[in-house]
Amino acid sequence: MYKLLLRPLFFLFDPEKIHYFTFSLIRFTSKIPGVSAVFRSLYTVNDEKLERKFFGLTFKNPVGLAAGFDKNAVLYNELADFGFGFIEIGTVTPKGQDGNPKKRLFRLKDDRGIINRMGFNNAGVEAAIFQLKKNKGKLIIGGNIGKNTNTKPENYTEDYLSCFNALHPYVDYFVLNVSCPNVGSHAKLNDKDYLKELISAIQKVNTAFGNDATKRNRSAKPILLKIAPDLNDVQLDEIVELVNITKLDGVIASNTSMDRSGLKASGDLLKAIGNGGLSGQPIKDKSTRVIKYLSKKSNKSFPIIGVGGIHSANDALEKIKAGADLVQIYTGFIYEGPKLIKRINKAILKTL
Repeated sequence: MYKLLLRPLFFLFDPEKIHYFTFSLIRFTSKIPGVSAVFRSLYTVNDEKLERKFFGLTFKNPVGLAAGFDKNAVLYNELADFGFGFIEIGTVTPKGQDGNPKKRLFRLKDDRGIINRMGFNNAGVEAAIFQLKKNKGKLIIGGNIGKNTNTKPENYTEDYLSCFNALHPYVDYFVLNVSCPNVGSHAKLNDKDYLKELISAIQKVNTAFGNDATKRNRSAKPILLKIAPDLNDVQLDEIVELVNITKLDGVIASNTSMDRSGLKASGDLLKAIGNGGLSGQPIKDKSTRVIKYLSKKSNKSFPIIGVGGIHSANDALEKIKAGADLVQIYTGFIYEGPKLIKRINKAILKTL
């Protein structure tokens, strides 16, 4: 139904506008008595064999929704009915911001991809907390955090710490988003020495929470790093070293790509679109390569969440075979619809 009827209709309209329309549609239909139960029956696979335990958390299944879809944590309770094992909200910044000027979201239909330069548009950490207080506990929630665009480089760490402290009681794990290509002054976030400084500062606060049993809901939380798919082997070696030194709990591979090679989209179309991060099928092999390299180089010493170009069950299995312990979808969810989650979970069960 989705691919035959809804997607062709949705794709007639501006991508960003239809995104918010779809949010409203899901929220409205989920309020109708019995609809949530219908969604769960259609899309959820309940089997203990799908459970995965990583960094102290138990995921009911290994298929998650990547950050960027529910930036402000307004729909995670309803999205849980589509069969996800976990949902990552954000990217959240300390203060709300509009992001980059519109138009900033583009479909590459022939490539089954998306280019975006959203620029961390979100309502801010306090707005996210307001929504997270409504958590019905259906599944694990991750908090993807970043800096405000106008923050000066000397205050980057303060931004991340602000989000970390505020969100700490309300999410199950954190992701440090240092690899989004659509925010200003990005260079410092790629610097190994600065990343060590940033992660160490957050780990210090996290450890303090873990050692203070008097603070309600303030146990230490898992912290992961989200990296780009365009890193070379030397840079990936540095990531492995960084994870080991700072005792990070895992890596998400990967974010969007700046590479435009091999696309079916015409040069004129790409020129008209301009800058932005590429996601979807075109980055499938790049993200899988990163996963495979990290897994082998680290001797699987830390969990990896694989994301990038998962549009089918086989795509997800390819990520898992490469070394991913969990997977996330985003662009594939838009192109393939909610049945993709069920297909992936069923395919994983067949491999067990």
